[in-house]
Amino acid sequence: MSTAKDISIVIPLFNEEESLPELHSWIRKVMTANGFTYEVVLIDDGSKDGSWKVIEELRDIDPNVRGIKFQRNYGKSAALHTGFEAACGKVVITMDADLQDSPDEIPDLYRMITSEDYDVVSGWKKKRYDPITKTLPTKLYNWAARRLTGIPLHDFNCGLKAYKLTVVKSIELYGDMHRYIPPLAKYAGFTRIGEKVVQHQARKYGTTKFGLNRFLNGPLDLLSVVFMGKFGKKPMHLFGALGTLTFFVGFLFAFYIGIDKLFLHKSAKLIAERTEFYLALTAMIIGVQFFLAGFIAELIGRNSSTRNVYLIEKEIGG
Repeated sequence: MSTAKDISIVIPLFNEEESLPELHSWIRKVMTANGFTYEVVLIDDGSKDGSWKVIEELRDIDPNVRGIKFQRNYGKSAALHTGFEAACGKVVITMDADLQDSPDEIPDLYRMITSEDYDVVSGWKKKRYDPITKTLPTKLYNWAARRLTGIPLHDFNCGLKAYKLTVVKSIELYGDMHRYIPPLAKYAGFTRIGEKVVQHQARKYGTTKFGLNRFLNGPLDLLSVVFMGKFGKKPMHLFGALGTLTFFVGFLFAFYIGIDKLFLHKSAKLIAERTEFYLALTAMIIGVQFFLAGFIAELIGRNSSTRNVYLIEKEIGG
């Protein structure tokens, strides 16, 4: 078991052999200048270049470096999840390995967690060095995330964030949920979420690892997080309410049609020949389906236990 440190720096990476030595040197300089005890947890997400060899070399010169290598590429959420499990620092800092996040921000992030008692502090890259094809969709996505989650952050997807250790031990990441750690923390009961303007640097080595699919996956994941946060433990509250309302509207419509036929317009055409009858019947059927969906979701939620498994090929330190 690792000895507790002031700071755990969790860095997921994929094919970043060129930037790792410079990033480590920068982090080490900042940590030494501020007198922090620390660990750097590098999670190699199945890199195909020499990233793991670089991590081994960094471990040889700095015992504060820890390395975890996945057997294959699982994605950033899996890497962060594993890094959070391994972290032992009082404050956990996440950052990307491509040198676009500045380690010089770490002391202020640490202070905001320890002195100002924030649970989560998210970086805000107010001035970005990205093309408009990336910044414009990001602004739209951040606006939607603010409206749906109620968290007033400007940059949900910034990789530079700080957390209390209890926060990262209380949430579970899967899929592409790394974009939504602040909402996950909020729904877990950690409501003191702050923001800090951070420096964004142009990429120095390599190319971005994210494709156009994130513009589709991002909104879908956002809806999933909001739903799971609000109704994950009580799906019947959503589906049951929708089902009851829909069935009730359909029933009232059918009841009106019956009264109309029996007492008001007896000579009118048969109920089965009226379009309104089928609309009412459809509403009642959909209402029952919603209700049953909520009931089944409750049964599954109360009787299932899920666990993410990521195959680790190698590990050093810790």
